[in-house]
Amino acid sequence: MSDHQATERGDAVTISLVAHHEFCPRRAWLEAAGERTDTRQMAVGVASHAATDDPSTGRRDIKRAVDVAHLGWSYTGRCDTIEVNPDGSLEVVEYKATPVRRRTDVTQPMRTQLALQVAALIDMGERVHAQYVYFTEHKRRVEVELSDIDFERARAAVEATRTCVESDTAPQPLEDDPKCTRCSHASVCLPDERKLASIKRRIVVADPDTQIVHLATPGSRAFVRSGRMIVATHGEEAASIPLERVQGVAVHGNVDLTGGLIRELLWRGLSIVWCTSTGRVVGDAASASGPNGSARALQYASAHSGRLDLAQEFVASKVSNQATFLRRNGNAPEAVARLRSFASQAADAPSVNELLGVEGAAAGLYFGSFGTMLRAPDFEFSTRSRRPAHDPVNAALNYAYALLLGDCIRAVRSCGLDPHAGFLHSSNRNKPALALDLAEEFRAPVADSAVVRALNNGELRSGDFQVNLAAVNLTDKGRKALIAAYERRVSTEFVHPTFDYSCSWRRAIEIQARLVLGVLDGTQDRYIGVRTR
Repeated sequence: MSDHQATERGDAVTISLVAHHEFCPRRAWLEAAGERTDTRQMAVGVASHAATDDPSTGRRDIKRAVDVAHLGWSYTGRCDTIEVNPDGSLEVVEYKATPVRRRTDVTQPMRTQLALQVAALIDMGERVHAQYVYFTEHKRRVEVELSDIDFERARAAVEATRTCVESDTAPQPLEDDPKCTRCSHASVCLPDERKLASIKRRIVVADPDTQIVHLATPGSRAFVRSGRMIVATHGEEAASIPLERVQGVAVHGNVDLTGGLIRELLWRGLSIVWCTSTGRVVGDAASASGPNGSARALQYASAHSGRLDLAQEFVASKVSNQATFLRRNGNAPEAVARLRSFASQAADAPSVNELLGVEGAAAGLYFGSFGTMLRAPDFEFSTRSRRPAHDPVNAALNYAYALLLGDCIRAVRSCGLDPHAGFLHSSNRNKPALALDLAEEFRAPVADSAVVRALNNGELRSGDFQVNLAAVNLTDKGRKALIAAYERRVSTEFVHPTFDYSCSWRRAIEIQARLVLGVLDGTQDRYIGVRTR
């Protein structure tokens, strides 16, 4: 990419967007909808243009980062480098990295990109002598001869790109196309997952080499310095984290973030979630330039009219996972059998009210047997109490659910959807309804699992809780121990039951959020929740 991106549909079509369309129409649509990825391919592409992005580095006979436009064909763009010959003619050089394919092949998108740059310069009254692609890793310049056919194709590509990105519906993903395996947008496009079936040809989408940063020490202060997040406690530097390693920030209780750090995180598209020290999510912040604005409008309409199919799947998956978790860790076979029956009823519930009734009955049964999963003698469980928690187990569950909700908010925001417009939980309660919907299927395998394991293996002890009249809360030490247990669990890889490939639970949360997005924007036939076996 060498020119400015068109980030919203309705903007002028850019040359780079046309090149994306030549590669894959769906990728161009996603780019125009604001979907951004942070992959190695993208980083390599940006690095390859580092020497050409600054116009001030040019000379009299070499121009850098030159903006161009074609008024007749109605597009804009940028040339990486233009060399000026003594006779005044120009030579156009487009910089390209070759991170995946090691051969210096000039692809069709490159030819189209060069044709549009040359056509724009001619339209601006310039004379172009030659054009090249410079492969940065090979340090090799390849001349590209353009014919009338190339210019006609480029003109048609501009119109096709404009039609594509101005459409309200995303093009369907490519099918079994090798281009997908080297596409930087595979993690948000999910070309193979759309079939909702086992995936035999795996497009490897690595989990990002980044982490959620939890700030949980009362009285600490976080700020940015030289590209790093610095955390200071009582005036002493307690942690220094490169911002490139930060996936998101969770603030627990009395911890201050400076305005500079908040601004830097939002510029980088990283979300922030604030919780109380007792585990209540009180707010979040995300970049104002989130993707998929059109899908968000469809989400509001669907939330208002209702989507029983989505609500059914959220509850059926939740109850099914409760049954599996109880079967694996507890001693209540009759309850497990009845939970299986409730899961089937949820899948066929004729209305949301009846669905909520099934969910409530299942929850009573599940938590009635929850104590059979606890091995530590210091802890007993009789009934579920939310706020305030009446015993240590409920206090730990409340906190773990807040951590899970934070992950679901981040996943929903990453898709450009609004956490507050849901299909099971009512938006009238002014809570993050869609994030709560999405959290349902992950409560047992992620949050409950983290709590039960932390209690049974001694990570959480009775001294890690404090009693204030009838309310029980985690101490600072206990809170950090539970956060560590939760992070360990949500980072654990498992085999996705629908797609049959391994991924972390945190990645699975985003995949499920993107499946919801697919249902809303019409590219997904239906939604299938994660159901552990």
